[in-house]
Amino acid sequence: MAVYTVHEPPLREAMSAPELERFVFVRDGFSFWALLFGPLWMLRHRMWLVLLGYGAAAAALSLVLRLLGSAAVAPIVWALFGLLLGFEAGTLQRFTLGRRGFRNIGIVVGDDLELAERRFFDSWISRRSSFSESSPRSQTAIRSPSLPMDHPILGLFPDPRTSP
Repeated sequence: MAVYTVHEPPLREAMSAPELERFVFVRDGFSFWALLFGPLWMLRHRMWLVLLGYGAAAAALSLVLRLLGSAAVAPIVWALFGLLLGFEAGTLQRFTLGRRGFRNIGIVVGDDLELAERRFFDSWISRRSSFSESSPRSQTAIRSPSLPMDHPILGLFPDPRTSP
């Protein structure tokens, strides 16, 4: 089972609801493609600032390795640098999406991306429809479906003053 974080896009002008096609699901875990093709993977995901940071870190690492003069250690260091990129690929994607104005609105688990999307949108649409059918937004008390509407609930605990 893979874990995905769900990112809602910023609203475009004259839009009242987000476009469902623009939601982004970022897989949490190791990215094999980021390990093998780091800079190309960053370009494919349009992660310009991350690519700039990668270039600066690679240049600094190259300079340090050259100053140390150990040719036997360099391949091991570069392999570890690639592993770090593979492990942190999801974090770098979430950073880029956050800078673009996307909001992290949830986590979903699924065998693959399609199942995760289906699970998320099923629950998200049902939550939105139940929210629009619920009591007005001005009321701050959360209502339990098993209790009458005049019975306020604070969190999950009933108010002892109004309990029957």
